[in-house]
Amino acid sequence: MSVKEGWKGRFYEDFEVGDIYSHPLGRTVTKTDNIYMTLLTQNTNPIHFDDYYSEQTEFGKPLVDSTFTIALVTGQSVTDLSQNAMANLGWDEVRLPNPVFEGDTIYSYSEVQDKRESKSRPNVGIVNVKTSGYNQRGEVVITFKRTFMIYKKDSAPTRENKLLEQVLEKELQNK
Repeated sequence: MSVKEGWKGRFYEDFEVGDIYSHPLGRTVTKTDNIYMTLLTQNTNPIHFDDYYSEQTEFGKPLVDSTFTIALVTGQSVTDLSQNAMANLGWDEVRLPNPVFEGDTIYSYSEVQDKRESKSRPNVGIVNVKTSGYNQRGEVVITFKRTFMIYKKDSAPTRENKLLEQVLEKELQNK
């Protein structure tokens, strides 16, 4: 039996300017998501949680809290971009060209815009990406630029899974 390592994400050396990553997971936004985010952020605008109020707006139904949208699309990108990030440095040029509604399914992709070595930390590099999120109708609902510090391959903290080794050792002994 051989143990295959799971995906551990990209490191600084893996990024090339112009690369485009289609993030693998879509996510359907629920009413609960919208209410939780609105409550968590103390957003008191009734357009996010008051159906009666929302019906009177040009949208005719609740809008999804935009902070949920940026969090969701950022999260969708982690597997491809920042699984090995040391830190996020910023989000810039956030645009919301179309609304997100409860029941929409959001997908996303990112393009590497720039990368450089860190001047102050030799163990990381800095990567700039532009990320776009779109709904099931192909309408772009968010775009933003994100900058993050990401570990170089030889400098990342280790992720040794001692527990897995113990479980597999026991399993092999029982065979």
